Amino acid sequence: MAMVAAALGRVSGWKEREVYEAGMYALKHAVVVRFGQRIMTANPLQSAHASSTLVIAGDVVRCHIEEGLDGTDDAPSRPKDTSKAKKPASAPYSKKSASSKTKNPLFEKRSRSFGIGGDIQPNRDLTRFVKWPQYVRLQRQRVILNQRLKVPPAIAQFSNTLDKNTATNLFTLLNKYRPESKQEKKARLDAAAKDVADGKKADPKADGKKPLFVKYGLNHVVALIEAKKAQLVVIADDVDPIELVVYLPALCRKFGVPYVIVKGKARLGTLVHKKTAAVAAIADVRSEDSRELANLVSAAKANYLDKFEDARRHWGGGLRGNKSSAMLRKRAAKPGAAAPVAPAAEA
Repeated sequence: MAMVAAALGRVSGWKEREVYEAGMYALKHAVVVRFGQRIMTANPLQSAHASSTLVIAGDVVRCHIEEGLDGTDDAPSRPKDTSKAKKPASAPYSKKSASSKTKNPLFEKRSRSFGIGGDIQPNRDLTRFVKWPQYVRLQRQRVILNQRLKVPPAIAQFSNTLDKNTATNLFTLLNKYRPESKQEKKARLDAAAKDVADGKKADPKADGKKPLFVKYGLNHVVALIEAKKAQLVVIADDVDPIELVVYLPALCRKFGVPYVIVKGKARLGTLVHKKTAAVAAIADVRSEDSRELANLVSAAKANYLDKFEDARRHWGGGLRGNKSSAMLRKRAAKPGAAAPVAPAAEA
């Protein structure tokens, strides 16, 4: 304190003894002593071994006060605090009062080690670690490319497939007119030959009308459309290459033949006992199924023939990914930027 008093005396013009007494008074009574623009403060509520800070002309000078003294003999001593130290408040809930669950001794804790050579690891979903076959990767990449690239209207119309309920009614009707399989044809011919051998029939084709079956085969169906004999044409949406059937909607519209686009060439193939089929057609049905066919024809006209001009003007694809869409939204949010944001692809 004596060194600080001497420094304050030099800068304030006070005598060293006066500054010293003022500082000790500040320590005792927790007041602020001003020396012109210089301030000396102290906090007596601190412990005996505390630091008092004096601010002198912008510089901080620290002095250590031990039991109220600054190291000089002439400084008055501060009485020691003989009061007992305050005890901290006890916790509201002690450990003893906390409710402890009684452990069942029959159940033992068996900790497992999942290190090398340890316990078996738990089941995890490792889908993202799978190295998928090439055909899976290709078909996924093809889907992404079809979403990103702009698709011409003639090809984009094949993504507009028939709804599920109407497609169910359609295939219910088509299954009634499935062509006979090789085994059924062989059994029919054997029976007809047996009848001819027994003399029951002179000609197996004499009394039989042409059977009512679903017509399939691209060239056959095109001939039926051009002859206006097809009452309803069913086209698959995933024919590869698409050029095989891309002209069929325009051909059907030209000749006024109703057509529908359904999902899955394999589903059409199952209908005609093949692996796949690009197109099928109904030429004629029995009288009991004529009403159901009329409902399907009206639905085909409403969904496809009447909307053909709209389908010719709508391009497909052009969908951006999530990252690209987020980047464009962030760029458009900046002031002075009004860039159009393309729609994001559905996940």
